[in-house]
Amino acid sequence: MQVLKFGGTSVANAENINKVVDILKNKSVEAPVIAVVSALGGMTDTLQQAGELANAKDQQYIQLWESIKERHLETASQLGLGSETKDEINQRLNELKEIYHGIFLINEFTTKTRDKVLSYGELLSAFIISNCLKNELDGTELKDSRELIVTDSNYTNARVMDDVTSQNIRSYFKNSTARVTLMPGFVSKSTEGETTTLGRGGSDFSAALMAAALKASVLEIWTDVSGMYTANPKLVKQAFPIAEISYHEAMELSHFGAKVLYPPTIRPVLDLNIPILIKNTFEPEAEGTLINQSGKLDFGPVKGISHLPNISLITLEGSGMVGIPGISKRLFEALANEKINIVLITQASSEHSICIAVQSGDAQRAEEAISNEFLFEISLGKINEAIVEHGQAIIAVIGDNMKNHQGISGKMFSSLGKNNVNIRAIAQGASERNISAVIQARDVKKALNTLHNRFFEKQRGTLNLFIVGTGNVGKRLLDQIAQQWEHLHDQLYLNVKVVGLSNSRTMIFDEEGIDLENWEQLLSEGNKKDEETWFNTIKELNLQNSIFVDITANEEVANSYSNYLRESISIIACNKIACSSQYSKYEQLKYLARKYNASFLFETNVGAGLPVINTLNNLVNSGDKITSIEAVLSGSLNFIFNNFNAETTFLDIVKKAGEEGYTEPDPRIDLSGVDVARKILILARESGYTIDMEDIENISFLPDASLQPGSVDQFYESLKEEEAHFQKLYVEAADKENRLKYVAEFRDGVAKVGLQQIAKDHPFYNLDGKDNIVLFYTQRYSDQPLIIKGAGAGAEVTASGLFGDIISLGKN
Repeated sequence: MQVLKFGGTSVANAENINKVVDILKNKSVEAPVIAVVSALGGMTDTLQQAGELANAKDQQYIQLWESIKERHLETASQLGLGSETKDEINQRLNELKEIYHGIFLINEFTTKTRDKVLSYGELLSAFIISNCLKNELDGTELKDSRELIVTDSNYTNARVMDDVTSQNIRSYFKNSTARVTLMPGFVSKSTEGETTTLGRGGSDFSAALMAAALKASVLEIWTDVSGMYTANPKLVKQAFPIAEISYHEAMELSHFGAKVLYPPTIRPVLDLNIPILIKNTFEPEAEGTLINQSGKLDFGPVKGISHLPNISLITLEGSGMVGIPGISKRLFEALANEKINIVLITQASSEHSICIAVQSGDAQRAEEAISNEFLFEISLGKINEAIVEHGQAIIAVIGDNMKNHQGISGKMFSSLGKNNVNIRAIAQGASERNISAVIQARDVKKALNTLHNRFFEKQRGTLNLFIVGTGNVGKRLLDQIAQQWEHLHDQLYLNVKVVGLSNSRTMIFDEEGIDLENWEQLLSEGNKKDEETWFNTIKELNLQNSIFVDITANEEVANSYSNYLRESISIIACNKIACSSQYSKYEQLKYLARKYNASFLFETNVGAGLPVINTLNNLVNSGDKITSIEAVLSGSLNFIFNNFNAETTFLDIVKKAGEEGYTEPDPRIDLSGVDVARKILILARESGYTIDMEDIENISFLPDASLQPGSVDQFYESLKEEEAHFQKLYVEAADKENRLKYVAEFRDGVAKVGLQQIAKDHPFYNLDGKDNIVLFYTQRYSDQPLIIKGAGAGAEVTASGLFGDIISLGKN
């Protein structure tokens, strides 16, 4: 005998019922089938609501009854059932209407009447499905569960009389010749002959009773998912079904939100070690989840991660609790008297405080019960008033085999800590099957994804990028990410997603990742850019490993960095403004990054794609001390002076540098030396020195006329008019066989930038094209400097520098 139970979603409409019929036809070929069915999806709540309206003297109950009637008749019509079946449905629904009318008249909706009302859901669905199946399969019978399942008179949550129920079931099916027996779940009958219901999960319970009485080889629960998942697939996209799991693990997961199974109802099969198979009505070929005594021991220490939403945390503390027997007893009895369920308990070893978690709907009553119980101690100041914290949730890591593996809790809490998920309370049973933690509700999705990644995904890290700036560098970066995505995913175990993208005009978001093959079209159709909305959206998404990438030169964007760091959102910046602003602001950003466990990387601030800052950090962190720095830090200025000679004009070379993308749209930013001054400032600060921009001597090579304010065109005109000035600079250097280089120097706490003549024996002399070079003199590199040399400008290498920072964050 096979026992199958179909939930509300499986029989929600005609289309789904047809799927159930196909399953039952196929199953009946193997052996006789008992099919226990729930009410049409959501129908129990509708029946309840109509009764409450009638009880409240609200005649809208009639409209709700009409909708109940319409839904059942429409389902029957869509299934092709005849007038005889519809007449029976009408008759039963008219009986229901009379019951509602009686409730309306006497203004009383007792538990006994409630059971009678709610029973119509399962009774009608079983009637409809059985008639549909009879048209498809000979040997189909409908059996009213109330004739087999006998209970006490505890209406809405009746207790089953086990012996007589089991005897009834065995006696009936001993003589049954049906291929498929359809039965309504949830409903039963008291010893007095009145309709009762089995409470929450009642249809599961009905099926479990059948399987236990008949000692079935397996109980199949058919629902709308392909088994029990490693995490809620609606919140964790990478979650997958668990092939095999133990009873205890399944009950833990079900308690913490896995809705496919209600633990108390499967007790009859658990006692007899009858396996339970969770199957998907909409994917019947899917393997599903097998629940048995041992589970699959070689799966791994953690079987699943789940959560309970809508939790409030209540803390009772005070010196008057220390060493006083009976405090816990009084606390729990006070809550028990109010029928308040405690979800989690933790107590400090000092006995100074007890912390409990309850459903948020019970929090106010719990607070009042505790206050009343300890009113005397509170009045004396020996115990403080209970502290209630709302907006909490519980996450749980579950697995029978966790007790045999060290470090599970360490991995759990370190992973959460790295993503700034604050833990308010922790509980772990002696069985070590479950480690639970209370966190803020807003962090649930981030926490589940973080833990799922840690325990199930080959340590493949997910990076969620929010990129501002889609100019030359931004475009190249997006191209590089798209090109290297597969390599990062397969070789470095990094899943890099661009979740947010904006320019100065529009912005777009896609939590699943923006299509990088079509990002320009998507961005052009995006919402109007607004800095506040942009930041708030990132904050509300609250994704694990969120990274803000600034590819602008915008001061407003730079000034917003502290907001991101305070939300534990890492920053990768091409923008130099933040790190070259007042030292106090620079130091604050460093402090916030440490405090909120976020990274603040800005490698491209100095050498584009060159590892200048990273090398400097390694020197300092290893205990070396920087004594001096000499550098050519402007790829654009190096390009200009490498190409400027007596046969060219300075203006033409400057324009060519702009066309090649080596200078900013306003070349004065490069030619004024301000950009180089910012770079040497950043290097000095990263070397451990306190220094500001006004401390740097900037020796300009531009004539006074070119330093005057005005438009870019006016600046170009001044360069044309001052060509003799620039030719003089070139000739003076050439006569000495020197080359012109714009050099930054830092020595003995003093920094300066300016144009210098470089002799042939200097390392800077042969620096060609747009290359940069940095010489670090340190206590360890005192005679011969550590030299870094390479391309220091251009969109492609700058993008690669940003990409390098992204990969660095992912690997860490």
